[in-house]
Amino acid sequence: MNWQHPRDEILATMERIYRSRMTTTSGGNLSIREENGDVWITPARVDKGSLRRDDIILVKADGSMDGKHRPSSELPFHQAIYAARPDLRAIVHAHPVALVAFSICRRVPDTRLLHQSWRICGEVGFAPYALPGSPALGKNIAETFAHGFDCVVLENHGVVTAGSSLQQAFERFETLEFAAKTMIKGSQLGEVRCLKDLELAATSRQSATSAMASDRNSPRSQISSHEKELRRQISEFVLRSERQRLMISTQGALSARLTNDAFLITPHGVDRSRIEPEDLVRVDHGQPEPGRTASSSAASHRAIYLRQPEVQSIINAYPVNATAFSVTAATLDSRTIPESFILLRDVQRSPFGARVGDGRDLAERITLAQPIMLLDNDGVMVVGSSVLDAFDRLEVLEATAEAMIDSRPLGPLVPMSDAVIEELCQAFFK
Repeated sequence: MNWQHPRDEILATMERIYRSRMTTTSGGNLSIREENGDVWITPARVDKGSLRRDDIILVKADGSMDGKHRPSSELPFHQAIYAARPDLRAIVHAHPVALVAFSICRRVPDTRLLHQSWRICGEVGFAPYALPGSPALGKNIAETFAHGFDCVVLENHGVVTAGSSLQQAFERFETLEFAAKTMIKGSQLGEVRCLKDLELAATSRQSATSAMASDRNSPRSQISSHEKELRRQISEFVLRSERQRLMISTQGALSARLTNDAFLITPHGVDRSRIEPEDLVRVDHGQPEPGRTASSSAASHRAIYLRQPEVQSIINAYPVNATAFSVTAATLDSRTIPESFILLRDVQRSPFGARVGDGRDLAERITLAQPIMLLDNDGVMVVGSSVLDAFDRLEVLEATAEAMIDSRPLGPLVPMSDAVIEELCQAFFK
């Protein structure tokens, strides 16, 4: 049950889109359709960076309006989509840079790039160009949605996503832009690999069984101050990861060790920007606390904690540039600057599916001495001696990956020499 008023839900979602630079002051519009046919929608020509709740317009089912502004000029295509797809209750339209790049090349992202992007977005539709705000544009978009697509790229325009709630429509919008960015970055490194049907099907089964769940509801009566502190740290760093685009709303996990066989981990299926300390799941001896469902990464995290006692925190993340390496065969060479080599060491790779498996292979290979693993078509895994240490490595990993991709138009990358690497090892690791 969503207890937010549509005005507040639209306002919060637009703030999030604008903050993440996925729209501009004048671009984009959101709407929510209620059961009685009323539509709440963003206004026309009002700064998206300073919207107030009373700026949101109500367009009633009978055509009358309530609000101090005119509704978005794109209202006709919102109404056309709702008429074509009665199952949809919310729409997001904006002009995020990567999806605009696809739209002006008359292409759509292949969401088979990652299991999550395929699961959340499905196959992407393409609607031919028509004048913004025109009945023709509404017809083109609605017809595409009528074919069963939930995400539609608009020729020379942008993208529209929809869902049974505004949260779902936003998740599709954000995930599709992430997939588009990753494809663009990956294409600068080499051939981009997408997942095959068998891989997608197998991972769907694995993810369903890997998300540890308990159907018991009795709460624990005592929580130590140590656990409370770790819950605070994890929730704060998950939020920071989401705001720095190291995770997105639907992807990413962070855990921290409590004892030899107990740890805290992010929950399954909860928006990463909304995780609070009490949402985190304690896993003891492979069993999540009562009434909770742990991340699908929980089994692999447990295997690492059992095998590597010095590891105190683990992060699975999806930063665009590092993930671009994970969807290609390109090598992420940490020998770029001293900080990168010191914190990352030699970056390893693991085949697709390792994150949601039993974790045994990961547990044997990832250590504080080799703390980074690229997971083929599944982002990255990072370990650290603390939550802060793991997060620091994640930030440096993404900065290194971005610098490597940005260097490609300038000329061949020249890594630090063996002599420099030996000097760093003597100074920092002996």
